[in-house]
Amino acid sequence: MTSGTAGVWRRMRMWGAAHAVDDLYQGLVPAVVPYFVLERGYGYVAAGGLTLAATLGSAVPQPLVGVLVDRRPLPWLAAAGLALAGLGAGLSGLADGYAAVWVLVLLSGLGVAAFHPAAGRAAREAAGDSAGAMSVFAAGGSVGFFLAPVLATPLLAAWGVRATAVFVLPALVMAAVLFRARHRTYAHAGGGARRAGRDRWGPFALLTGVEVVRSVVFFGVSTFVELYWLRELHASHLLAGAALTCFLFGGVAGTLGGGRLADRIGMVRTARWGTALTVPALVLLRVTPGQWAPLLFAVLAGATLNLPFAVLVKLGQDYLPTRPGTAAGVTLGLAVSVGGLLAPLFGLVAQQHGPQGVLTILPAVPLLGVLLGAFMVEPSRWASEEAERPDRPERAESAGAR
Repeated sequence: MTSGTAGVWRRMRMWGAAHAVDDLYQGLVPAVVPYFVLERGYGYVAAGGLTLAATLGSAVPQPLVGVLVDRRPLPWLAAAGLALAGLGAGLSGLADGYAAVWVLVLLSGLGVAAFHPAAGRAAREAAGDSAGAMSVFAAGGSVGFFLAPVLATPLLAAWGVRATAVFVLPALVMAAVLFRARHRTYAHAGGGARRAGRDRWGPFALLTGVEVVRSVVFFGVSTFVELYWLRELHASHLLAGAALTCFLFGGVAGTLGGGRLADRIGMVRTARWGTALTVPALVLLRVTPGQWAPLLFAVLAGATLNLPFAVLVKLGQDYLPTRPGTAAGVTLGLAVSVGGLLAPLFGLVAQQHGPQGVLTILPAVPLLGVLLGAFMVEPSRWASEEAERPDRPERAESAGAR
C-alpha cells in the first residue's frame, strides 16, 4: 500500500467514524421515544410528533443544504452539523416541557441535515473512483443506526430519559476532530473545486427511485421485525431484539461488501443484484419456520438490502458531477428518510393482518426497484464524451486569440 493510498483510507476511516457518530443520533430518537411515553406520560400522537420532528429536521432540508455546499466550500459545516445533532438529541432528555423536547429533536435533525451533504461531498472527493473506499463512509451510517439501540437501551433503562445527556460527548469529540482536520481534508479534496462533467438528471431520478424503494423496505422490516418474532413466532423479547440486531448487522456487512463488489463488477450491476436478491431474502425471512432459523435470513435480508447503499451514494455523485453535495443530500437524506413516511400505511396493514402481513407484502416492493434499475447506466458510458469536453473551451480561447 502506497503512502497516498494509506492516506485515502485514513481519511475514509475518519469520515466513516464521523458518519457513525452522526447517524447514532438518528437511531437514538426512536430508541428514546418509548421512555418519554413511560416517564413523561406522552400519548402516541405526541410520541409520533417527536419522530416527525426528527424526520422534518433531517430529511427535508438536506437537498437544500446540498445546493449550498455545492455553491460555496464550507469546510466547517460537517463538524458544526455533527455537534448540533449531538447537542439536540442529548439535551432533549433534560428538557421539561414537550415543546422544548420537540424543538431540541428538530434541531438535532437539522444538525444531521447539515452533516450529510458536506461530509458526503468531502468523503466522495477523498475516495476518488473507489466504491470500496466510499463504502467505508456509507457503512459508518449503518454502524451508527446499529449502535444506537445497543448503547442507549441499557442506559435509558437504568437512568431514564435524562441518560440522553451522555450522548452529547461523542458528538463534541468527533466534531472537534473534523474541525481540526477541515483544511487538510479540503486540500486533499481539491478545496471544494467542481468536478468536470455534465449533470444527468434523468439517471439520477431513476437512482433516487431505487433508493426510495430501498428505504421503504428498510423502514418496513426494522419497524415490524421484532413484533413478528413476538406475535407470530411467539419468541422472547430477547430473541425479538436479536432479530432486529441481525437485520442491522447484515446491513453493515452488506454496505461494506457492496462497495468492494462494485469495484470488481461495476456499480450498476451491484445495485441491480442487491435489489433483486432482496426479494428472495425477504420471502425466506417470512416463510422459514421456527424462531431461530429465520435469524439467518434476517441477516441476509439486511445484507442484500444494503448491498447497493454505498454504490447508490457514489453513483448519484457520478450522475451529478458538478453537484456532489446535492447528490449526497438526496441519496443520504431525503431518499433514505422518505420510506418512514409510508410506515403508517404498513401500520394499517399490521392492524388488520398482524406484523406477518407486512412481511408478506414487503417482498413485492423491491420489484419496483428491479424495474427502475434495469434502466440505470454506468457513468463510464459517457467517459469518452466527457473526456472531449475540456478541450472545447481551450479551442474557443484559441479561436478568440486568433
